[in-house]
Amino acid sequence: MPTAYQIVVCGSLVPDPLQTLEPVATPTGPALKNEMMLPAVLDPWAGHALFEAANLAKQNPGSKVWLVSVGPKAKLQQVMMTVAQKVPFELIAIDGPASGFAESAEIAAALAEAIQGIAGLDKARLLVFGGWESASRGAGTTMQMVGERLGIVDQFQGVDELTVQPDGALRILERIEGGKHQVSTCAALPALLGWATGNLAEPPNNPQVGMLNMRTVMPALQRAKALKVANDGVAFASVSLPKQRRETKIVKDQSPDDIAREIVEWIGKE
Repeated sequence: MPTAYQIVVCGSLVPDPLQTLEPVATPTGPALKNEMMLPAVLDPWAGHALFEAANLAKQNPGSKVWLVSVGPKAKLQQVMMTVAQKVPFELIAIDGPASGFAESAEIAAALAEAIQGIAGLDKARLLVFGGWESASRGAGTTMQMVGERLGIVDQFQGVDELTVQPDGALRILERIEGGKHQVSTCAALPALLGWATGNLAEPPNNPQVGMLNMRTVMPALQRAKALKVANDGVAFASVSLPKQRRETKIVKDQSPDDIAREIVEWIGKE
């Protein structure tokens, strides 16, 4: 008999990857130049997690998907106008920073608190999804800390595939070195999965799904709890763009062996 899962997806906003990002120092700490003016998108890793969650819920009637997201309310509203047309979910919004300069421990604490506040949450049916990595908070630690705060010990990171077995157990493929996968079996919930790319295409826009989602998205944004990230104990000496360096030398009639030797010597100096 299929299980009616409760799937909570943790996903934040990131600036559109086509934009040029320039870090600047502010009185409250590092930030991105003109950050509020940059167009935002749902974090790509979180997007994979959301699509996988929706696909699993569709295959198991009675399942429900929540999206817990931290970001400025204005930006969340902008992004949700697009994301809400992809798959059905209920939004839990937290009005806070979405930059990569926020400490993952504080973000994890806010996410865990929001998940614990979901009415009727049943840990025996709970799956927590999120990005294995992030386009902004690339520490790779946020989801692990969310799981620890929720008391979830069965955690899987770098997940590419999730399959429900006939006995209800979960078969999970995790990325490991050498382009291989580790195959794990999770016999009981709750469990936390940090998704890599998965194997699902991005769903097409569905205006009907969007209209249904927006009935809960707008109220969720209106009652979004404000989150102030103090970053206590964290000091940034400086913030700057990576330096570009190009060394060009034009030499005629040089043999391939000599070219290779110079490249090896140049690498050895780094």
